Amino acid sequence: MTSLSKEGGAIPPDTGEFQAPGSSPDQPGSSLHAAAHHRVADRVFRTLAVGSGFVVSIVIALIALFLLAQAIPSLAQNEENFFTYTGQWITSGDQLAFGIPQLFYATVVVSVIALLIAMPVALGISIFLTEYAPKRFVGPITYTVDLLAAVPSIVYGLWGILVLGPALVPVNEWLVGNLGFLPFFQEPTQIANMSTGGTLLTAGIVLAVMILPIITAVTREVFMQTPKGHREAALALGATKFEVVKVAVLPFGFSGYISGSMLGLGRALGETMALLLIISTVGPMNFNLMESGETFATKIANNAAEFDSPAKTGAYISAGLTLFVLTFIVNAAARAVVAGKK
Repeated sequence: MTSLSKEGGAIPPDTGEFQAPGSSPDQPGSSLHAAAHHRVADRVFRTLAVGSGFVVSIVIALIALFLLAQAIPSLAQNEENFFTYTGQWITSGDQLAFGIPQLFYATVVVSVIALLIAMPVALGISIFLTEYAPKRFVGPITYTVDLLAAVPSIVYGLWGILVLGPALVPVNEWLVGNLGFLPFFQEPTQIANMSTGGTLLTAGIVLAVMILPIITAVTREVFMQTPKGHREAALALGATKFEVVKVAVLPFGFSGYISGSMLGLGRALGETMALLLIISTVGPMNFNLMESGETFATKIANNAAEFDSPAKTGAYISAGLTLFVLTFIVNAAARAVVAGKK
């Protein structure tokens, strides 16, 4: 029996075949044309995605090749051991004598101080925003924290040397007077560091503020992706809010927390302008946080005016190459840690 429409016309029987919108059985080529169009779009998208990955890899490889090409001739002329020489750099004339131990030490020390301060603070902020903060406060607090990432480096440097440094002078004096038996808080060889606050400790605190929004943003976003079922299951078993965070949120978001920390570490390792204003003199390698020091980045920036010959330029580019390799190793180690936790 033929069914009728509301207008009394016959409704064609259902043949079970899918018809694309705008097509009809009388146009069998339209569906083939649409499928071909989708295949072309997929190929274009795949080509662009793969090409983007290759472009990034090629750019990194070209940077590495540039650093190697500039550094190798100067390293070959270096009269001292690049990895152990701690004396004054000599890059004038035909004589070259330079090494990286002091630069490596200062860079690592200020970066570790920054991580030790920023990581727990960022973790606390992220947990508060995702688990405890009232909804009306989440937006303003998030905006305020993210705004720290927009502050120029030179502003942080000025704040560190003009505000934070002098404010820390009494604290430094107390630390030296009461905890001077520890290697971290001994009397510095350069007394001016105590009077101005231009110490490794001050530099580390400034760096901590600079990398805080990076770690917080990544960690917060990962914590927000914790499956709702995980939280509800923990609550159903009688877990408190703290226990929910401990057994559900933290295990799920640990890899994102480490990834955000490594992004912050990358920022800390390469920071230049802020540290250039706070610490810019070579200090001893004795783990005394009251001393000053030069990082890889500040050493290069301090002596940029001397780049008047390939030999001199190559000496400082050698320091840049070491920083490049150090950053690569740190990120590789972080990825290994994240992979081991999955």
